[in-house]
Amino acid sequence: MNKELEEIVKPLLEWFDQNARVLPWRDQPTPYRVWVSEIMLQQTRVEAVKPFYQRFMKTLPDVQSLAQCQEEELLKLWEGLGYYNRVRNMQIAAQTVMKDYNGKIPDDYAELHKLKGIGSYTAGAVASIAYGKVAPAVDGNVLRVISRVLFSREDILKQSVKRTMEEKVTAIMPADRPGAFNQALMELGAMVCVPNGEPHCTDCPLAELCQAHLQNATGEIPVKKAKKPRRIEEKTVLIIRDGEHLAIHKRPEKGLLSGLYELPNTPGILTQDEAVQWVKEKGFSPIRIHPLEPAKHIFSHVEWHMSAYLVWIEDPVYTGEYLFVEPSLTEEKYPIPAAFAAYARYMEIRLGQEKYREET
Repeated sequence: MNKELEEIVKPLLEWFDQNARVLPWRDQPTPYRVWVSEIMLQQTRVEAVKPFYQRFMKTLPDVQSLAQCQEEELLKLWEGLGYYNRVRNMQIAAQTVMKDYNGKIPDDYAELHKLKGIGSYTAGAVASIAYGKVAPAVDGNVLRVISRVLFSREDILKQSVKRTMEEKVTAIMPADRPGAFNQALMELGAMVCVPNGEPHCTDCPLAELCQAHLQNATGEIPVKKAKKPRRIEEKTVLIIRDGEHLAIHKRPEKGLLSGLYELPNTPGILTQDEAVQWVKEKGFSPIRIHPLEPAKHIFSHVEWHMSAYLVWIEDPVYTGEYLFVEPSLTEEKYPIPAAFAAYARYMEIRLGQEKYREET
């Protein structure tokens, strides 16, 4: 066992006992609640997750309800969180739990890891927090903390480095409080040993044990190899209105944002005349057009750079490609990704996090 790392256990748990945030999923940490929260928290800030989590749990309070939920309702509940395959995978996993585990989420790390969409981190979080099993839950926060404590210059984006860190964490994990220990490491990384900017070393219970701090090298550690730049996609978005109704379109069942509804759009940046012609080619009769502000939306591997126009048309002839719906119905029923949030006010709806923020 790494003696240097073993020394962090006591001060870390004492700090956590005094400083742990009050979070809705920490109240009654059942396997299902822990699982849902951990999937939601991937690539999303804690404060942003709270209203989504509460709404999701109210509508789908258990594994069975998740397994049986209709896809459009499921995607609507997830609207604004992004990475929609996460919730699709959750539903597949829930269906597996109902079929193969008699509706009970397994308590074994290896069995959890077999479920669709559950990686080593989530399996460790559920096993340790909900079931009290000694299992590591190593995410970016934990990798950063451990790297700085040990003054490790290994690239934390490498899977081999993550596996080594998981072994180190497992070796020092207290058998009587594995869930608290995992959460304490995550909490320290999120609140004190922060991912962006200077860490708050004066508030850190591990400051005198942290080699990166003692050697004034927290700016150098952790080491992360630079990622490839995102691909840029330019597109023109059309908010097409016929008065009371709004045009939306269902995306393909595979690929980015699969199965969600979107505003009509086309690759490239169209001039106003080109946009009018595009609308006419779709079989509509534009009455007037108004240019809107450009917007950008960032996905993990691609950026959308969007121009946009608000287009008013005469009564449309339904072609099957587009639905014309009342905005209020769009907000209630049809899941529209937050990529279009910059234009929500022209649609007279609220999308994603903005909608939940106003409702809480």
